[in-house]
Amino acid sequence: MKLIALILVFVLQFAAFAVSNDSLPPVEERLKIQEGVASFYARKFHLRKTASGEVYNMEELTAAHKYLPFGTMLKVTNLKNGKEVWVKVNDRLPQSSKRIIDLSKAAAQELDMVRDGIVKVRVEVPDEETIISLLEHFQDEKPEDLRLRLYENPIPFERPCIFSLSPNFSLESTLLAMN
Repeated sequence: MKLIALILVFVLQFAAFAVSNDSLPPVEERLKIQEGVASFYARKFHLRKTASGEVYNMEELTAAHKYLPFGTMLKVTNLKNGKEVWVKVNDRLPQSSKRIIDLSKAAAQELDMVRDGIVKVRVEVPDEETIISLLEHFQDEKPEDLRLRLYENPIPFERPCIFSLSPNFSLESTLLAMN
């Protein structure tokens, strides 16, 4: 029984070492909701009404998305060059679009993608409260290509030092008793 207790102490020591606060993904991974292709639109729609009712201004930092609620703030990162821009969703993409987001000309300029036309991007939300809000918004009908998940902080656990533990038995006498 005492040997089992000693083994249990070693197992707990190893388990405590394996679980740490480093087990959470980095912030950009926790807040990433989508990756895919982005395009931009400019003069053709300039000063026309968007799906939200706002007037599209190609010089503002806005975006069209298939289903994110109007007003949602998003950080869009050009994966080709690492440049980032914050945009507000104020328009809709067609459901059949292969792109995940359509950016205003100003946003495309910030990402240095005007020459390319389309680029691969990562889309992130500002914080975990936005993820909770989106989960509530979509409820059981979350689009499959949106990644909305919450990461729980691990329970803080202080590892005991095995040298500070003082078992009430002698390992030598326990081994002799086993023979």
